[in-house]
Amino acid sequence: MDNLKVLLVEDHKMVRLGLSLVFDNCQDIDLIGEADNGKQGVELALSLKPDVVLMDIGLPEMDGIKATELIKKSNPEMKILIFTSRESDDDVFDALSAGADGYIMKGADENQLISAIKAVAEGTAWLDPAIARLVLSNVRKSNNSNNFVQTPAQNTSVSNQKNSYGLTDRELEVLALIVEGLDNSQIAEKLVITLATAKAHVHSILQKLYVKNRTQATIQAVKEGLV
Repeated sequence: MDNLKVLLVEDHKMVRLGLSLVFDNCQDIDLIGEADNGKQGVELALSLKPDVVLMDIGLPEMDGIKATELIKKSNPEMKILIFTSRESDDDVFDALSAGADGYIMKGADENQLISAIKAVAEGTAWLDPAIARLVLSNVRKSNNSNNFVQTPAQNTSVSNQKNSYGLTDRELEVLALIVEGLDNSQIAEKLVITLATAKAHVHSILQKLYVKNRTQATIQAVKEGLV
């Protein structure tokens, strides 16, 4: 199997240097290019065609969110992992809405970063635990603010909205755990089901929500108030 090809888009030289050393020590990942601004990042992504673009948000000339959007428009199959110190609501949801396949914080350790890169390369969304908690917190705040004086008619509306996707009660449970950032094995352990069953539930959820991956499922769940 060929090594994964990674493009790094990061404006801080010391961060680029540190990451290049990490990839030098990783036998199955090759760093094929570096860009220090968003515009150059887009150009290199489209010319070098990496498997994964490791993308900062706070970049000169063009921010990482806009760069992500442009890359995805030109090559929807290219995987983009946001790698940043920003964790505000707007940054997280804007990045995911732009098409990012994952979001990991710069405070993550080397093993977490490598795992995240491999996960998004394989088509599995990756959300940093801190980001998953932020997403879930926003969902709960939204639900609490919307439901503090909820009428029976409103309850019926929410129920119908969930049922419009045909999600079962168990699938709603699994979806909530996806939003929390749990992977299939963690979902299986949490719900005391087999790994195969957890995978089947996740596959069914993605089909019913008409999304391609767990990141998109999380966005859909938050937007539609499904969890």
